Amino acid sequence: MDLNLKGKKAIITGASRGLGAGIARVFAREGVDVLINYAHEGSTEKANAVAKELINKYGVKSKVFRADVTQEAEIAPLFDAAEEALGGPVTILINNAGICPHVNIVDSDFKSWKDCMAANVDSMFLCCREFLKRTIPRNTGGRIINIASQAAFNGSKNGKTHYSTSKGAVVSFGISLAKETAKYNIFVNTLCPGMLLTELTAVTLTDEEAIKKYNQNLLLGRLEEVSEVGEMAAFLVSDAASYSTGAVFDVTGGMMSR
Repeated sequence: MDLNLKGKKAIITGASRGLGAGIARVFAREGVDVLINYAHEGSTEKANAVAKELINKYGVKSKVFRADVTQEAEIAPLFDAAEEALGGPVTILINNAGICPHVNIVDSDFKSWKDCMAANVDSMFLCCREFLKRTIPRNTGGRIINIASQAAFNGSKNGKTHYSTSKGAVVSFGISLAKETAKYNIFVNTLCPGMLLTELTAVTLTDEEAIKKYNQNLLLGRLEEVSEVGEMAAFLVSDAASYSTGAVFDVTGGMMSR
């Protein structure tokens, strides 16, 4: 199926590695020009490598831009950079940036709680608001995908209550924002991946034996590939998903079974 995405412009937050980079690769394959956002100096080399790969392998435009998307003052410059580098208005926003602290509530300090909410919820709010401020006056329509998690519904028993709570907020935010923006032809959907083997989850899945044990509890018997989430994201930002907004999509291989 031709998703008719060639030439579209996208910002993907937290895209120097892991799921964000995986989504960027699928988008580039479909012809989308991608701004790779990252927050930390230590990720510069990885971000540049992803952008170079997209350009060389798929022939799209791609640039990197360092911005801490928890900081209000850094959001507008991110969008300005994307529009200049990609050569047009951004009509696709993927809110993927986030963190996942591992600490039981009884042992947690307030800072770790606030940091998690800032990275996973505040950043989404700030980027969505800027996207709407630019997209609504232009009357171009647009697509927003917020990355949540199965943990939003299943919770956690191993010190990820901060993360689970933040992802529950992501789900609620997406449903409500879709109701606000449908009249502007702006579609907002939420993706809930299952367990992906990325840098973020490597803390839990530390070796092959741990992965094998985890796989035994999965209906499909294997961890999820980041490209599989990317494929769903590409579908949702295309016209093929022209009647889907305010939805929460289960991409967990049956873990949520919703």
